[in-house]
Amino acid sequence: MKFRIPFRKKLPVVPVIRLQGAIGTGGRFGAGLNDAALAPLIEKAFRMKPAAVALAINSPGGSPVQSSLIAARIRRLASEKGVKVHVFVEDVAASGGYWLACAGDDIWVDDSSILGSIGVISAGFGFADFITRHGIERRVVTSGRSKSLADPFQPVKPEDTARLLALQEPIHQAFINHVKARRGAKLKPEADLFNADVWVGAQAVDLGLADGVAHLVPKLKALYGDKARLVPMGQKRGLMSRLTGRAMSDVLAEIEDRAAFARFGL
Repeated sequence: MKFRIPFRKKLPVVPVIRLQGAIGTGGRFGAGLNDAALAPLIEKAFRMKPAAVALAINSPGGSPVQSSLIAARIRRLASEKGVKVHVFVEDVAASGGYWLACAGDDIWVDDSSILGSIGVISAGFGFADFITRHGIERRVVTSGRSKSLADPFQPVKPEDTARLLALQEPIHQAFINHVKARRGAKLKPEADLFNADVWVGAQAVDLGLADGVAHLVPKLKALYGDKARLVPMGQKRGLMSRLTGRAMSDVLAEIEDRAAFARFGL
C-alpha cells in the first residue's frame, strides 16, 4: 500500500527522449527512427504530466515523411498539453535530423555539433557500362513511360534527372517551410540557409539554426532546478528483435547508420 504525504511538493519531471540514428520506415522488426516505433514512447512522455520534454538528437537524417510525422506528433502533443520541448543536439542533426530538431521550442548544441543540410537527395548506382562490357542484355517492358525511372542498368536520361528534380522540389520546399515556421525571426535573414550546407556549433547559433551552446543535464537543471527528475526514454525491442532477428537487424541498422553518419565525417 502506498501512502501519500499531504502538501508535499511534487518534483518536476522531464522525460528525455533519445532520437539516435538514421530515420526510415524501419526494418522487419520495427527498429529505427520512425513514427510507428516512436509513437508509444512520445505519447508516454507527454502523459507523465512533465514540466517539459527533452529530445536528445543524434541523427544524420533519412526519410522526409517519417521526419515530418515524428515532428508533427511531438508538436501536436506539446500544444495539447501546454508543454515546452527542449532539443539537445549531440554529434549531428542534419537533414531529417534537423527537421526533428525544429520540433523543439529551443535547440541547444555542443561546440562541435553539426547542423543543417536543409535539402533533399536521391542517390544510387549505375551499371549500364558494366552489363554491356559483360555481354548482358537488359530487357524491360513497362505499361507506363515512367515505370523504369532512373533504371540503374540503363544510361542516365536527361528526362529522368528532370523528373527526379521535380519530385525533390516540393519536398525541399516543405522542409524549408517547416524550418521557417519553427525558427521564424531567429533565422539570420541574409544567410543562405537552404542550400543543404552544414554548420558547426556556434556557427549554427549565429545563423539562428540553434539557440545556444549547452549540454542536456546542466541546462535542464538550470531551467527546472537541481531536484528535477530527468527520465530517460528509450525504444523497447520486440520479442522477435531480442531473439532470432536481433543480430541481423542490428548489423543492417549499423551499416545504414555508419553510411549516413559518414557523410559528415563521423
